[in-house]
Amino acid sequence: MALRSPASAAPYALLAFIVFRLPSWACLLCFTTYPERLRVCQMFAGMEGPELEKCKEAFTVAFENLSYSEINYDERSHLHDAFTQMTHSLQEMAAAQWSFLVAFPDAVEKMKNVIIQLKEVQACIPPCGLQEASRRFRCRGCYSTVCDLPLDCPIQDVTVTRGGQAMFSCAVNFSLPKEEITYSWKFAEGGLRTQDVTYFRDVPRAEGYLARIRPAQPTHQGTFSCVIKHDQRPLARLYFFLNVTGPPSRGETELQFKFREVLLWAPRDAEMIEPWRPSLGELLARPEALTLKNLCLLAAAAAFASASAMLLIWMFFRWYFSGN
Repeated sequence: MALRSPASAAPYALLAFIVFRLPSWACLLCFTTYPERLRVCQMFAGMEGPELEKCKEAFTVAFENLSYSEINYDERSHLHDAFTQMTHSLQEMAAAQWSFLVAFPDAVEKMKNVIIQLKEVQACIPPCGLQEASRRFRCRGCYSTVCDLPLDCPIQDVTVTRGGQAMFSCAVNFSLPKEEITYSWKFAEGGLRTQDVTYFRDVPRAEGYLARIRPAQPTHQGTFSCVIKHDQRPLARLYFFLNVTGPPSRGETELQFKFREVLLWAPRDAEMIEPWRPSLGELLARPEALTLKNLCLLAAAAAFASASAMLLIWMFFRWYFSGN
C-alpha cells in the first residue's frame, strides 16, 4: 500500500485525532508527522490489518507520559532532531524483526533522557516584564508561552533634597537580549503619581538606562517612566516617583530676596535709569552722614586742604622775590 501525498493534510490530521486518541497533542505529535508514524507501524505490523491497529494504539500509549512535557523554547530544534532520529531507529528495529511492544517503550525511555539533558526552562522572575528568556514550549498543544506578568512594573519612590541629585536606573532583574535594546524616558509633571501613559510626555535628549536630574527642583516632582524595547517591542515599563523635599538653599534665598527688591524698586522704564551722583551738600544733608567717623574725616580733609594752600602760597612768594 503506497503512502498518500503530504498535500492531503486535512484528512491526515483528522485521521490522527481518531487513531491516536489523546486528550491533547503530545511531543510525539509535535515533532513527527502522521505519515512518519504510520510508516513505522507498517514496518512493524504490515501494511494493514488488526496488527497495524494494535501498533498504532501501542505507539500512542507509549508516548502519553510525554504529553505534559515543557522544554526551553530555544531547544525545539534539538528535540525535533531527536524525534527524527528516533523514527529512524524504530525503522531499523522493525527491519531487525523487533516487536513494537519492546521497541516503543525503549524509544520513550531514550526520549526522556534527551529531554532531561536539554537546557532547563528559566523560571519567571516577578514582578513584571516580557521575559523572552523564560519562554517555554508545551507539548500539550504544541505552542509556546511566556510568563503571565504585567508589562508595567510597580512605582519606585525616589526622595531627594532640593538642589541635590536624583538618579534613576532603568534596570530589570531578568535577562535582556544583547542587541537592539533601546530606552526611552517620559515624565508626568505636576507632582502626579501615576502609571497612566496619557499623562506622560517625552523627555528630550534622555537616552540610555541611566537618567540624572541635577539640581532637583520642585518642578521636577512627579513620575518618570522608562520604557525598555527590543526591536521596537516593549519588554518592560518602569516608573519612578520623584519627591523633592527641604527648603531652598541659603544662596538661592538671598538671590530671590534681592531679585524681589529690584522688582519693587525699579521703575517700569528700566532703560531710563541713570547712576546717582550726589553733591557734597546732598551727602551732608543725609542724617546718617554726620557720624563721628565722617566728621573726623572731614576735619582731616579740611586741615590737609588748608596746609596745601599755605604751601602753595609760600612757594609762590619765594619764587616771586627770588626773581627780583
